[in-house]
Amino acid sequence: MSSDELTPRMIVERLDQHIIGQNEAKRAVAIALRNRWRRQNVREELAEEISPKNIIMIGPTGVGKTEIARRLAKLDNSPFLKVEASKFTEVGYVGRDVESMIRDLVELTVNTVRLEEQEKVRAKAAEIAEERILDILLPLRQPEGPEDRIVDIQESQQYTTVESVPVSDTIREKLRKLLREGRLDNRMVDIETSEVRQGPMIEIFSSSGVEDMGLNIKEMFGNLFPQKKKKVRMKVPEAMDILEEEEAQRLVDMEKVTRIALDRVEQSGIIFLDEIDKIVGADGGQGPDVSREGVQRDLLPIVEGSNVNTKYGMVMTDHILFIAAGAFSGSKPSDLIPELQGRFPIRVELNSLGKEEFIRILTEPSNALVKQYIEMLATEGIELSFTEDAIAEIAEYASLVNERTENIGARRLYTIMENLLEDISFDAPDMEEKKIVIDENYVGEKLNDIIEDEDLSRYIL
Repeated sequence: MSSDELTPRMIVERLDQHIIGQNEAKRAVAIALRNRWRRQNVREELAEEISPKNIIMIGPTGVGKTEIARRLAKLDNSPFLKVEASKFTEVGYVGRDVESMIRDLVELTVNTVRLEEQEKVRAKAAEIAEERILDILLPLRQPEGPEDRIVDIQESQQYTTVESVPVSDTIREKLRKLLREGRLDNRMVDIETSEVRQGPMIEIFSSSGVEDMGLNIKEMFGNLFPQKKKKVRMKVPEAMDILEEEEAQRLVDMEKVTRIALDRVEQSGIIFLDEIDKIVGADGGQGPDVSREGVQRDLLPIVEGSNVNTKYGMVMTDHILFIAAGAFSGSKPSDLIPELQGRFPIRVELNSLGKEEFIRILTEPSNALVKQYIEMLATEGIELSFTEDAIAEIAEYASLVNERTENIGARRLYTIMENLLEDISFDAPDMEEKKIVIDENYVGEKLNDIIEDEDLSRYIL
């Protein structure tokens, strides 16, 4: 679906298919995505002045913060990168610099665009690959004066018939016909492929990244040690696949790929900054807290809008949408430096999940956990089903464990479900009874003892 068709209401409806609740957060990201389309459709001189309204999502783990951002990016195929803010260090400290997230986003987008362009030339690549296979197969001819003999190869790889054919394109067309009919699929051929060389592993820590030095270590060593060609023997269909992939890569215009990728990043990029509360310094300013405010100050120009140098060229971050998220259990958004707060004008709080939400999460989304287990066990011939009271009991247990121990939101359901279905998953290939119903009694038998023993549940659930 194109961006102009994605209204805020439609965006929320699409997100509802995968994420339960959190309507306030969904509305905020839906408006942000629609505003991007609106900016691209105003007059050019004004469009440059309109900045994205970045968002901070506040809520405990497991309530859907990351999933909302990821699904949002998928709706209009926006370049998307999830990164933990706690991995960055201030300039002068050993570690990752904040500009590396822009370089990572560009790298991901270039790879995506290259694959898209390869699909566009796939038909042409298949034609060239077929010609290369025919070039390899033609030595099967055995010249006998003015005429050649061509061997008609059956699937059994036995020479069964021999026909005399004048030396002409007829021979090549004969082979082409056999190839397309699949009668050469069992034939072994030798093809030349590039030998994958593992270059030296070099890790350079730099405040600005190795790209700013104008170096590409991988390419540098690739030129110093040219790729070797090696002959590999394989069946014709496998050789066709390899040659087609090779030709598709050759047909792609990498300059065009780079132009498209850089434009996508600048105009449609989304960066999800998780754990932003971890770069809020604690009182005292000792130990690792020393660099946390520095990380915030390093983030500021990236979020505000600046030029970042990558190996593919300069990237402007002015119109990249930043969505930050954090639990803020021991701090609050106002503890961020004022300049950074100002670059995240929209703040939404996500609600903790309880029993009712867990019931919906287990059953409603298109990728619901119950549906996943039913489909997985169906591959073993097991017909698994859950009663409504069983699902309610699972949700009740998940909610109870979250209250007693650390609240990890919907992720608790994964732990509960794995423990509940462990025996069935293990015995599934050998089970004679193929129809299994999970009811309230089954859930109680499997989980009740663990739930009642609070110390045990802390370890297991």
